[in-house]
Amino acid sequence: MAGRIPQNFIDDLLARVDIIDIVDSYVPLRKAGRNHQALCPFHEEKTPSFTVNQAKQFYHCFGCGASGTAITFVMEYLHLGFIEAVEELASRAGLTVPREDGFVAKDSDNTTELYELMELVVRFYCKQLREHSQASAAVAYLKQRGITGEIAAQFEIGYAPPGWDNVIRALGGSDAALQRLARIGMLLKKDSGGYYDRFRERIMFPIRDQRGRVTGFGGRVLDDTKPKYLNSPETPIFHKGEELYGLYQARHTHKNSEQLYIVEGYMDVLALVQSGIHNAVATLGTAATQQHLEKLFRVTGQIVFCFDGDTAGEKAAWRALETALPLLRDGRQVHFIFLPEGHDPDTYVREKGRDAFEDKQAIVPLSDYLLNNLTSRTTLTTREGRATLIERSLPYLKQLHPGTLRKLLVNDLAALAQYDAGDIESAFQQNDKKTRPAVRRTRKQSRPESDSPIQLVIKYLVHHPELALLLSSAEPLALVDIKGVDFLLQLIELIRDKPQITTATIMETWRGTRYEKRLNEIAGSEDILAEIDDPESQFLDAMNKLAKRGDGPLNLLKKNPSPNDLTDSEKLALRNLHIGGKQSQNKN
Repeated sequence: MAGRIPQNFIDDLLARVDIIDIVDSYVPLRKAGRNHQALCPFHEEKTPSFTVNQAKQFYHCFGCGASGTAITFVMEYLHLGFIEAVEELASRAGLTVPREDGFVAKDSDNTTELYELMELVVRFYCKQLREHSQASAAVAYLKQRGITGEIAAQFEIGYAPPGWDNVIRALGGSDAALQRLARIGMLLKKDSGGYYDRFRERIMFPIRDQRGRVTGFGGRVLDDTKPKYLNSPETPIFHKGEELYGLYQARHTHKNSEQLYIVEGYMDVLALVQSGIHNAVATLGTAATQQHLEKLFRVTGQIVFCFDGDTAGEKAAWRALETALPLLRDGRQVHFIFLPEGHDPDTYVREKGRDAFEDKQAIVPLSDYLLNNLTSRTTLTTREGRATLIERSLPYLKQLHPGTLRKLLVNDLAALAQYDAGDIESAFQQNDKKTRPAVRRTRKQSRPESDSPIQLVIKYLVHHPELALLLSSAEPLALVDIKGVDFLLQLIELIRDKPQITTATIMETWRGTRYEKRLNEIAGSEDILAEIDDPESQFLDAMNKLAKRGDGPLNLLKKNPSPNDLTDSEKLALRNLHIGGKQSQNKN
């Protein structure tokens, strides 16, 4: 049911990895009773509501509803696809991911080979920086920019020598190798046939993703050739709008960084690192996207944009504000630094030093920047001007998640406009109804009355798969004409075939099917079932009620609605529902 990768491999993988180890490698967990807890990595919170159950190999956040298996966690935390997440976990377990016979994954053959080839290219460029006879200009440039050999080695800076076939001669020993080099963007195809190197006479900056894999390069010229910076093209492993230069290094040196700086270029990142500021990243010649910001908010609660103080910098800052607004909520912060005209982070930190760059007095919170910008374009001495301020502000404030930050901004806006904050807030009511999260259930709340017997049976089996082993056969359930019984039969059969199955394996078995969403909801409903002292009796009770929905002999226990009231023989009869089913068939 997982499709591209054999299901038995998925089952084996989940049996070999421990979700506690996986999650704890990214988010510090602490033991809390029979579970482990942490602050949720998928939303901001002050009290831990993110729970990981080792027995079930499943996680669930009671705050935002995030839930899933070890595979799901890696997918969500690292922004990976299903196959990439499986490959990541398989590499931890020392396994090779197989493919079903006859299946060829899109872009597959194989991305692993492409990443390995990228590592060879990195080594080649690094060697050229150290040894090539014409690398002296590149070395001199790096020294002039204040980059030491230690920083160059840490970021694996290299050199693409002059010439059209350096990479080809070093790594393109066959037609297949040439094709792979072209696929990763290192070669261009000639109109007349054959290939030539894309990067020539440039300082090379490898770009690593969050998993540490080299996905692409940025290359800087040493003269006035245009473009000054050249990035890898879009490839099966490189997507410029998603990657951030320096993020991998920043995460490994500042795992719990309070903030991350977003700067414009490679040299800005390196200059900040050289000055001791290790928590800086750069976009790759594009404005920051929401994908960039979501990726950063998984690492830190505060993002600081660095812009020049000129008109272009102001425009870029406003675009960044518009991008960030829908992502903000309590606990997430965006700030701005506007450097003096003529400076970028590289020149400023080298001239003024680290303390000046990190001066908190120079940091402008997004909320201040928003209101200051809006009020600067409006006359507040007239009613018309104040009405205009409210009108211009509402589209921006509506993008904010309901919460404390938005309330504070509304109050500030009301004070500036001399208007009632409640009237401004009322403009959000319709919008809030669409975005307000569902009310979280507490353990004290009772089970919803809408749960039918079959829903309860499925819930018990998802959380306690071993209960299916109480039934010697599930065949008689086929005679029960109730929606969902077909799925229940499949579930029981799966558990009986794999007695050691966990909740996580059940989830992965139905990944990508119409049952996936509902199973995730059920698996995340542990709060409803957690206080049950005797799941066996409760399960048998639900089975009893389900049996009564059938006809004839399946209605075995009409007079005994609770397993607690059953004799041992009646309990045995309930466990052996198939006897009733066979009797029914014989009589008919």
